[in-house]
Amino acid sequence: MLNIKNVLYTPLLISFFALFLSACEQKNEYIAPPPPEVTVSKPAVQSVTNYLEFTGTTHSVGFAEIKARVPGTLISMHFVPGTHVEKGTLLFVIEPEPYQATLAAAQADLVSAQAELNRAEAELKRANKLIKKHNISVADHLKRKTERDVAKAVIGVKKSKVLSAKIQLSYTQVTAPISGRVSRNMIDIGNLVGEEEATLLTSITQYSPMYTYFHLNERDLLSFMAMRNKEAEKKGHNSDKESDKQLNIPLFMGLADEEGYPHEGTLDFGESKINTATGTIELRGVFANTQKPSRLVPGLFTRLRLPIDTIADALLIDERAIGSDQGGRYLLIIDKENKVEKRPITIGQRIEHRIVIKKGLKASDTVIINGLQRARPGSIVNPQTATEPTTAG
Repeated sequence: MLNIKNVLYTPLLISFFALFLSACEQKNEYIAPPPPEVTVSKPAVQSVTNYLEFTGTTHSVGFAEIKARVPGTLISMHFVPGTHVEKGTLLFVIEPEPYQATLAAAQADLVSAQAELNRAEAELKRANKLIKKHNISVADHLKRKTERDVAKAVIGVKKSKVLSAKIQLSYTQVTAPISGRVSRNMIDIGNLVGEEEATLLTSITQYSPMYTYFHLNERDLLSFMAMRNKEAEKKGHNSDKESDKQLNIPLFMGLADEEGYPHEGTLDFGESKINTATGTIELRGVFANTQKPSRLVPGLFTRLRLPIDTIADALLIDERAIGSDQGGRYLLIIDKENKVEKRPITIGQRIEHRIVIKKGLKASDTVIINGLQRARPGSIVNPQTATEPTTAG
């Protein structure tokens, strides 16, 4: 007898086995992942100034120690420590009475000597008349002339003593020899000063302008001299003397808490020879210090840069694009087929967030600036052009 359930399940089983067999016959195939996405950019092309960079320290253009030049009691002080004083400002007064008395005595001696000279000249005048009439001997006439000459010499001595007394009296008024910031008083009022040696009373530091000293090594010195010679040729200078007078060399400076080099000055001095112990030569720049209060003070650490030449069409690339390994620095370049190439490079100075590429890069190259970790030399990538501007600051 025919079973209805068997009739119904049999076609279903046949279909199931057919599907199972067809599935077993299909092969597993590898599907490659899409190329990694990277950001690319062309190098920026612009004029760039090359700089030599240094570190230095600031120094005042003028510093004076104020000392007591005559002995005596310090009776008054006429300044506020830490403030600016002008040249000639009265700072201290040393007891003047003893020196006024000395001056008065010297002036009295001068008056006495002048009276003696007048008497000697009158005697000589009378002797001149008598010698003509042979009423006086030659010896007496010579005596009168000698007395007159001695009186003249005494006048000179007395005048010098008066002048010396005036100078000593002027030293009791201690004034500022230069303009600048005055330090604290080292001696209090009422103390004896200058008894055995010139006592230090205070000091003055001139803040404007301000010097900064730094050192240039031999290789940078040669580059700097080449720049000077080039500039001298452009201006038609025929001698080093003319070049030194007319060549204006700017110098830029930044302090420890400043970004970049906001202070502009000039290079005004260089030593005449290289220090053989250090292999460097000392240079000096001068900077205006007109800001109130003064921004520059002696002893500050400074960052300096000195322009040496200009590259008209320098190539700059984002600093993120530069890789580094044991072989040195490199860039990853992509060709027309989006294939990655590793290119060794030589870098120059940094300008904002871009780096000057001296060697290894062309203006037409397409450089990977982001996604270097996803790109490998010889691999294919999916480049996306950077949207940021390519003009460096």
